[in-house]
Amino acid sequence: MNLILKNAIIVDSKSNHHFQKKDLLIESGIIKKIENDIKVKDEKIISFQNLHISKGWFDSSVSFGEPGFEERETLENGLKTSSKSGFTDIVLNPNTNPIIDSHSSVSHIYKKTNNSATNVHVLASLTKQSLGKEIAELYDMHIAGAIAFGDYKKTLNNSNILRIALDYVQSFDGIIMSYPSDFDLSKDGLMHEGSVSLKLGVKGIPEIAETSILLRDIEILEYTHGRIHFPFISCEKSLNIIRNAKKRGLKVTCGVSIEHLFFTDDSLFSYDPNFKIHPPLRTKNDREALRSGLLDGTIDLVSSMHEPINIEHKKVEFTKALDGSIGLESFFGILNSIFTLEKTISFLTNGKDLFKIKNPKLEIGEKANLTMFCPDTTYDLKEENIISKSKNCAFINSSLKGKVFGIINGENIALNSE
Repeated sequence: MNLILKNAIIVDSKSNHHFQKKDLLIESGIIKKIENDIKVKDEKIISFQNLHISKGWFDSSVSFGEPGFEERETLENGLKTSSKSGFTDIVLNPNTNPIIDSHSSVSHIYKKTNNSATNVHVLASLTKQSLGKEIAELYDMHIAGAIAFGDYKKTLNNSNILRIALDYVQSFDGIIMSYPSDFDLSKDGLMHEGSVSLKLGVKGIPEIAETSILLRDIEILEYTHGRIHFPFISCEKSLNIIRNAKKRGLKVTCGVSIEHLFFTDDSLFSYDPNFKIHPPLRTKNDREALRSGLLDGTIDLVSSMHEPINIEHKKVEFTKALDGSIGLESFFGILNSIFTLEKTISFLTNGKDLFKIKNPKLEIGEKANLTMFCPDTTYDLKEENIISKSKNCAFINSSLKGKVFGIINGENIALNSE
């Protein structure tokens, strides 16, 4: 299919066309022309009011449910949600049933999602069944296409497994993901341990539950070398630990969730289970430190931490609700309300290189891997407008800035107007 994007403002700080209004001709999924005015012949025209385009957006932490938890989310609807939220690429977490911990389970996900407009990249489990006892078939899963390895939101209690894994994956430049949360220090905790938890009379999760494991893992990394990624840090102390590790030349990277950039533990005064997430929402000072850490490059990625939970496990008494919030559909609108448009787009497009994912430039001759959006539309997110199968969203009734029109990924097109 050939198509023309008309009057599109390009947002790409590394492009010569940055913030310029251009027409783009795309033939068979390849950008053929970028000009001021391209004459239309038989091409399909895509035109929206105040249309902006950027390189395709990337989300480094997405959970669905299938296989095993289809009541939470299916692959088909989850990928529909991803594309309509502006994401051409996502990393899919292995918290399924069965766990994604073998060559065949990694291959199964790729076969099921091969024709989607959004590219799926599989995070495979580090240990068999994510039990933390025996290392999974890492090289075989690497061959099958796994981009990294980690037991989703489970901390490795066995330090030797982390040491062996970091040493082993160096043979193919693999990445180990770690989720720092000491079990004994965080056991039965429901929120951040601080003044709010004290006022509510709720058992909290102290910062040291995160920082103690973070320090341990970085010490092991310094001993073994290799590459480690911490998908979610939640407090200023963790940020400083990461910053110091990077200064020492260690190959350590980290991410933060959009929830931790927007909310604080004050939200828990409502006892709304949608604010019950892990790691927990921390203080205003932590939130501001995380924002600064993202701006100065200490934090490498921001993710939606999209985690569907079905209603019978979320709309229950706060103490019994499962952790998790969906975030794909609100990701852009919230991020764009915090930062400038240029920074927002940079954060949404800069994660692929870390995982060695193909990252086409927005230039002539490159594959069309584009997100289309309007940056200025404002609206409040309502539950009835959520596409995700599960509706456990902390951002319901929040004010969002920016609307997604859709994506173009090669010859695949997903538009919100259709």
